[in-house]
Amino acid sequence: MKRFFIIISFFILVKSLVAQEEPSKWEINGYLKQMQTFLLFNDSYFDLQQFRMVDTFLVDNLFHNRVNIRYYASDKLTLRADIRTRMFYGDLVRQTPDYGALIDNANNDYLDLSLVLIDGSSLVLHTMLDRLYMEYVTGSWEIRLGRQRINWGINTVWNPNDVFNAFSFTDFDYEERPGSDALRIRKYLGFASSIEVAVKAFDRIEEAVIAGLYKFNTGQYDYQILAGYVKEDLALGGGWAGNLGNAGFKGELTYFFPLKEENDAAFAFTFAVDYQFTNSLYLSGGYLYNSQGQPGANIVGLFDFDLSAKNLYPYRHAAFTSVQYPFTPLFNGGLTAIYSPGPSNALFLNPNLVYSLKTNWDIDLTGQIAFFNDEGYTSPLQALFLRTKWSF
Repeated sequence: MKRFFIIISFFILVKSLVAQEEPSKWEINGYLKQMQTFLLFNDSYFDLQQFRMVDTFLVDNLFHNRVNIRYYASDKLTLRADIRTRMFYGDLVRQTPDYGALIDNANNDYLDLSLVLIDGSSLVLHTMLDRLYMEYVTGSWEIRLGRQRINWGINTVWNPNDVFNAFSFTDFDYEERPGSDALRIRKYLGFASSIEVAVKAFDRIEEAVIAGLYKFNTGQYDYQILAGYVKEDLALGGGWAGNLGNAGFKGELTYFFPLKEENDAAFAFTFAVDYQFTNSLYLSGGYLYNSQGQPGANIVGLFDFDLSAKNLYPYRHAAFTSVQYPFTPLFNGGLTAIYSPGPSNALFLNPNLVYSLKTNWDIDLTGQIAFFNDEGYTSPLQALFLRTKWSF
């Protein structure tokens, strides 16, 4: 019941504030997406729960609606509520026991702000509030309370500084990225300089994330330093963003000091360089060191591992390169490749094509192909995603 009390209370507050105000105080936008997924597994397997062979070729579908609501109560107070509703149906839902519960558990933070509306054997309808906060801004101070994204990351692919809500780059259909139920207070100190403190909601200190971030600019580089308590670890890290000649250069690192002897220390470091040519060809490349990664991990684990700022990838070392090019003003394409040296020689390929059909309408084709050395270099998983998006 806690989630319904919070949702109802929020909208009662909104209604009371807007009772005598002009409609221009509101801002509503969002999108509707339909995505068809084709999954091909090299090897079939026997499902003991269903007592049958599971297909190696799966076709799945997703309808995804998002509504972003903002109400500007005054020049200082803003209320925001973003509703994310998804309908899953197809082979993957049929072959995954308790699919609705898995989706529901994976999308909440401290507060339960989601609901499984339909939980069928082949169709699941799930809705949630993934943003729900109040923001108060006065002078150089900014205070935000509720479910929000605390984005401390700098890099494009991996973010060791993202201690509040780490994300996986394979989840490309979630552009907004996860949020945290938290209180964040920020003070701007001047040009490109600020200090902020954030506290994530918790019941037990073992689950708490309490950290501070200081940003400043010097020598044409933006820097940041963070420190805090992150789930039984003391975290100390930082990052930078600037230029090497005409190329962009940025990176992050965080060290996690365990407060309990049975826990292991962790260190994550990443950097990236990118460059755009005069013909709009865009190139980028970078590297990740992840002390908790395993050299011989199975590449399929990339889609299902214990993701956090201290463990951003299944492997200890990873190098990525990406190329993007606009073939026409309406048609873009690219390819990202991530390679991890070691016994498995893991390789992940991510090609994509995007076409703008007309204003507010886009269609894209995305591939995810995994390669792994297991008694021969093979691809255990290939996925293809065809997505249409209408924005409003």
